[in-house]
Amino acid sequence: MSHPYLLLWLEGPLQSWGHDSRFGRRDSLPFPTKSGVMGIICAALGAAGPQEPLLARFAELDMQVLGFSRQEKNGTVALREPLLCDFHMVGSGYDDKDPWQRLLIPKTSDGKKAVGGGTKITYRYYLQDSAFAVLLAVPADLLTTIVEALQNPVWDLALGRKNCVPTEFIFQGQFSNLPDAEQAAEKMASEKQRVRDLKVVSGAVDGGEVLMLNDIPVAFGEQKRYRDRQVTLFSEKLASGSE
Repeated sequence: MSHPYLLLWLEGPLQSWGHDSRFGRRDSLPFPTKSGVMGIICAALGAAGPQEPLLARFAELDMQVLGFSRQEKNGTVALREPLLCDFHMVGSGYDDKDPWQRLLIPKTSDGKKAVGGGTKITYRYYLQDSAFAVLLAVPADLLTTIVEALQNPVWDLALGRKNCVPTEFIFQGQFSNLPDAEQAAEKMASEKQRVRDLKVVSGAVDGGEVLMLNDIPVAFGEQKRYRDRQVTLFSEKLASGSE
């Protein structure tokens, strides 16, 4: 059975799509994750908590990502900006005698006070000046509801983290098939003077780099759960302005 596709345009000064983050180091993949995109959908719907039935509807559906670099006026392609590392302080300035503030102080894995106090530096990484087109298959019976939510979201929409604000409307159209959605994405990128430099497709495909990602959300909320999926990353070599 074929499913309709949404074209989601994710563009902003900063984006962060965590995948293998551990403790005080919050990395970012070079492209949006399925869990991050589903977070956008849930925020638009105002869907809080685990949302297991909703997430299950999307678990096996296709998602493809197109990445675009900026094209200069002389026709050359600008190099992608390096990852931005933010040294972020957490756990400082809280009163450990206050029950609520005590919850905000970092603790050890067994819930005890950390050695040397609760203040910690975390390393958080961000993509800079990036633009992606996400082609997301959706259940036909949910299409209208999700489109309306993306156009009038209940909660603010962000590009991976709440401090990553989009600079373009995320919803850019609904299509009956993948080729039409991809064609619309390429047209929009051309109008923005951007050129495709990467593509991520579902499954293992010859000719690209096959990755195993733990980014299919099974449950959100306090007890988040994910499962694995395979994707293939195709990177396109473009003539840059440095050559």
